[in-house]
Amino acid sequence: MPPQRQFFGTDGIRGPANVYPMTPDVALRLGMAVAAHFGRHGRVVIGKDTRLSGYMFETALAAGVCAMGAGVMLVGPLPTPGIAYITRSMRADAGVVISASHNPFEDNGIKLFAADGFKLPDEVELELEGLMAPGVLDGRVARGGEIGKAVRIDDATGRYITHLKEAFPSELRLDGLKIVVDCAHGAAYRVAPAVLGELGAEVIAIGVRPDGTNINAGLGAVHPEAMRAAVREHGADLGIAVDGDADRVVFCDADGVVIDGDAILAICARDLAARGALRGGTVVATIMSNMGLERCLARDRIRVLRTPVGDRYVVEAMVQGGYALGGEQSGHVIFLDHGTTGDGVLAALQVLSVMLRSGKGLGDLAAAMVRFPQVARAISVARKIPLDELPQLRAVVRGIELELGDEGRVVIRYSGTEAKLRVMLEGPDADRLEDFAGRIGEAASAELGAAPPA
Repeated sequence: MPPQRQFFGTDGIRGPANVYPMTPDVALRLGMAVAAHFGRHGRVVIGKDTRLSGYMFETALAAGVCAMGAGVMLVGPLPTPGIAYITRSMRADAGVVISASHNPFEDNGIKLFAADGFKLPDEVELELEGLMAPGVLDGRVARGGEIGKAVRIDDATGRYITHLKEAFPSELRLDGLKIVVDCAHGAAYRVAPAVLGELGAEVIAIGVRPDGTNINAGLGAVHPEAMRAAVREHGADLGIAVDGDADRVVFCDADGVVIDGDAILAICARDLAARGALRGGTVVATIMSNMGLERCLARDRIRVLRTPVGDRYVVEAMVQGGYALGGEQSGHVIFLDHGTTGDGVLAALQVLSVMLRSGKGLGDLAAAMVRFPQVARAISVARKIPLDELPQLRAVVRGIELELGDEGRVVIRYSGTEAKLRVMLEGPDADRLEDFAGRIGEAASAELGAAPPA
């Protein structure tokens, strides 16, 4: 069996702020471990979103890094992809992001980037956990003049804005476009409106007044209703909504129709392929992406390579295969020619460039992908038994797959963070999918038991 993780989950450490493991003590030990692993005389970038608890964790992490003799570069509130970019451009040894992404303000999290701007592999996270154990680093702390210091990088936001604008075709401008941008009171509250405005758009910005407690509160990529309402109110050409750390994005067209990550992948893949820039003729998506994406791209002889859920798995497959484009239905979209992780503002600029090149509205571009009906269920379970050891559930799933044939699919997996079995079905008939979901739920509960009451 692989070593048991104590702190790191599928995307760093995450949980309610000031509740173990998201405590200042753990953050201090993590800072020490990062400095010990990446070098006593190295430099570590630390950035955050707009949560109230970010100040607390920023201070604790910086203290841990400095205690081991390494230096800290503080960039303040900045999107996760911006911190990855600054880590690379400043030639730092590692980058640390303090954010719980789309979660409410009460939560927080810590995720790490290596010097190249990519997330750390599992084996490095396990090594850091080993260094965080009590007493392991006590005898290695710096003393006297060897103690590290922290400096603030005051122009980090400007550097990142310049990077984003350079990723937008120099011959294009956004003049004449009215765009609603919803920043979820999060890390992109300065960056996104500035980029769009400097490129010529008329910008209606919402979710740009963070107070430490309102991040993601009814706004942003996971709550697109406010974006849709603003687009209709102002007669805008489109809306763009990022989440709290701006690594994901969703859109809506002029009619308020929401456009998710799958449609973004379809729009951008077809454009890249037409320009001969889609390396390997392949788009990387996850097992949760809609079958409509494959059907749409197949018409242009573009292959969809699927990975497990998680943008880190998408990026790994992209790097291994040398592919340019990948992402998730949730709105993590990675353009490997421009960045190393999902970037909501960057993805928005790429979609806008397709609109300008094609002369088509966002709704017309998105219409090329016809979505299959999709039903998703999260079934609470008492235990997690390997799925291949559940004969009743396997038999039910196999029977449904035979009924669906080539016109649908079934995906079942355990949640990485909760005692739940996640079920996703696709097919041409939504009513049949609901019936199939019920049959799978009954079989799962019979073999896995119901979760105990809270």
